[in-house]
Amino acid sequence: MKTAGIHHITSFVGNPQENVDFYAGILGLRLVKKTVNYDAPEVYHFYFGNETGSPGTLMTFFPEDDMRRGKIGGGQVGITVFVIPTGSLDFWKERLTKFGIAHDEFKRFGETYIRFRDHSGLLLELTEREEGTPSTWSFGGVPADKAIKGFGGAVLFSVYPDQTSAILEELLGLERIGKDNGMIRFRAQGNIGQIIDLKVQRVDRGVAGAGTVHHIAWRAKDENEHEQFHKVLELNQLRPTAIIDRHYFNAIYFQEPGGILFEIATDLPGFTNDESMEHLGKKIMLPKWYESERQAIESHLTPVEVRVLKGDIE
Repeated sequence: MKTAGIHHITSFVGNPQENVDFYAGILGLRLVKKTVNYDAPEVYHFYFGNETGSPGTLMTFFPEDDMRRGKIGGGQVGITVFVIPTGSLDFWKERLTKFGIAHDEFKRFGETYIRFRDHSGLLLELTEREEGTPSTWSFGGVPADKAIKGFGGAVLFSVYPDQTSAILEELLGLERIGKDNGMIRFRAQGNIGQIIDLKVQRVDRGVAGAGTVHHIAWRAKDENEHEQFHKVLELNQLRPTAIIDRHYFNAIYFQEPGGILFEIATDLPGFTNDESMEHLGKKIMLPKWYESERQAIESHLTPVEVRVLKGDIE
């Protein structure tokens, strides 16, 4: 079994409008789906990505006012990495500065990374790479030729790094390609969301809450491969959930031995399953089993809008 790489990463954050302003307004991603947490419909579930919400570009959130702040640590994705076009790093430095977002520069495996935090404290990085299909989406002050392509990858913090490493290599089929500055680097077979760095040292367990990642999802190309992954997980006694219909993909969840919640998600059917391309993200979309409760559900959700921020209005 070999995953192509990251399908999506899902995190806890605070205020819903602040979340939209940061990821659409500042980072220029498209809000491709506005729905609810199927397990807790009083909470939004936002999906941001490229124009179509392709696997490998999807950053998703459970935003909730008054959510307690979490602590980034072991058993979590420690840093979420986005990939940007070659030659656009200075543009992004200037953009983060314009919006008052503190950022630092780091080197890892010969690449330069800009590291910063979102409004809830989630750790993010930007790095330039040739790989990955260029985005065709532009919004606010982010033109398409500077836009985020999708995930560059992620940095994993594990309670048991050796065991997490074994899962990445032996179960998900990633290739170990190097070691640098306390990190082991793995590569999946895709061309986006395919670079995973694992911190070598054990990291004390984190605490879930705003500013932390809930889970990382890996790609399965179709339902057949998805079912095969499920069988492999069962054979390895990793206690996967049943295959769950998430409407835009099918999902399997399991906790790897290092404490990180992993998901395996199918590439299809995708986000035009219930909306046309031009209307993605404009309406709160509910699965059919919640449709009869729409009025009650919407009454508990804070209205949000995708808007061009003041700093981008000339």
